[in-house]
Amino acid sequence: MGIDASRVPVIVGVGQLNDRPDVPAEGLDALELMEAALRLADADAGGNWLARLDSLAVVDQISFRKLNPLPEKLAERIGPSPALAYQTPIASGDSPILLMNEAANRIAAGEITVAAVVGAEALRTASARAALMAKEGARNPRDLGGGMHKTYKGRYGLAAPIDVYPLYENAGRAAYGQTLDEGQAESAQIWSLFSQVAADNPGAWIKAPRTPEELLVSGPENRPIAFPYNKLMVANSAVNQGAAFIVTSLAAALEAGVPEERLIYVWRGAAAHEPDDILARDRYDRTTAMEVSLRRTLELNGLATADFDFVELYSCFPCVPKMARRVIDWPLDKPASVFGGLTFGGGPIGNYMTHAVVSMVLRLREEGRLGLLFANGGFATHNHTIVIGREAPAADALPHEFHFQEEADSARDRVPPLVEDYEGAGVIETYTVLYERSGDPRFGVIVGRNDQGERFLAKVPASDRAAIALLTDGRQSPVGKAGSGALNTEGDVIWTFATEVSA
Repeated sequence: MGIDASRVPVIVGVGQLNDRPDVPAEGLDALELMEAALRLADADAGGNWLARLDSLAVVDQISFRKLNPLPEKLAERIGPSPALAYQTPIASGDSPILLMNEAANRIAAGEITVAAVVGAEALRTASARAALMAKEGARNPRDLGGGMHKTYKGRYGLAAPIDVYPLYENAGRAAYGQTLDEGQAESAQIWSLFSQVAADNPGAWIKAPRTPEELLVSGPENRPIAFPYNKLMVANSAVNQGAAFIVTSLAAALEAGVPEERLIYVWRGAAAHEPDDILARDRYDRTTAMEVSLRRTLELNGLATADFDFVELYSCFPCVPKMARRVIDWPLDKPASVFGGLTFGGGPIGNYMTHAVVSMVLRLREEGRLGLLFANGGFATHNHTIVIGREAPAADALPHEFHFQEEADSARDRVPPLVEDYEGAGVIETYTVLYERSGDPRFGVIVGRNDQGERFLAKVPASDRAAIALLTDGRQSPVGKAGSGALNTEGDVIWTFATEVSA
């Protein structure tokens, strides 16, 4: 029995743009970027697709919140309102792949024929306009944590992704048996390859190849952010970028005259998530949800890592592609991105992976057979992986169930109880050091475990230079080191190492 071409989802059009006028305040807003990206995708598909949309899915944006909700406003700009128009609840990095999976499933089920996925961020414009109005200056990446500064985690500096992901980096390095130099060298190698990919990608924000050495050296243009990450190793959210793609059925694409060599098929995907609360995670050297998402995607499609010509391993911070490449055994000397990573390609909050989809489609049209797209969102929370390629998947591949939360939950280790304001002995589970814009340490953050296995947080004051040095100089791994916590007069638990350390 042959395939039903009316139920085989294919990507027919992709579009992306960078908006960077000489006067940032004159840039496009998020809605205007989305409209422009959709029109580019429509043109790439041969035109006349926007008027046929059955579904319009929008990745939530944070730069112009007053514009929300966006689907209705966007539909008014591009043509007749589709029957299904919706926006993701939050701006999360997994959103574009989730929306692709949903669109492909609906097409395969015969519920819709044409779907568009779009997103954009205009933080460059928003910050410039706000500064001109003297209401606020440029956004600090830590502001993306919202009201978390008032929480228990926020009191200890764990308010935004830039504060949290280093916990995974430092725990992971210890688990891999790497020295600080070895761990940093791996990060620098991955990021250097990203910069080279971005330099050759017209859609990337920064086109300046960097050597590993340039990425590792701290300085005014590459200041330390949160140990061990410098500025050029973290997502660049100060961008104006929009991207979109159009998915339809194979039958509709061929009927419209889209050449077969331009069609990219959507295969199966898999999603799983970690608990929203970062202190309710079982560990920080890996994530079970990430592993389930990646491995299940390979299994569902009957593929091995060697089958992929290209991959996009989400790259808000180095720990994410480092964890992901170990799950699928992706070689260190091969680029883990087709777009350029969130530092160089650009980091438009939840919409990065739409740009990755655009770049993957363009690459596969030129060469290769299959591409793997792995997305991550939140605080290493949300994971969604999917395969796209130049060949159709098995006839019965879609629609399919792509949520594997129960499997991830059952595979997770026991979550340690949390003890706030703990005083007493413990060992370091993981840690980081947060920095001022000047490059001076603000304070260190310890995630500790006591003798009962309970978890707690503590600070290392910047004034304790010997302790800060032990956390950052790489002479020995702080993970597993013993010490104790004691409350100070401000109500913070202060960490002291068990053995005397010297500056």
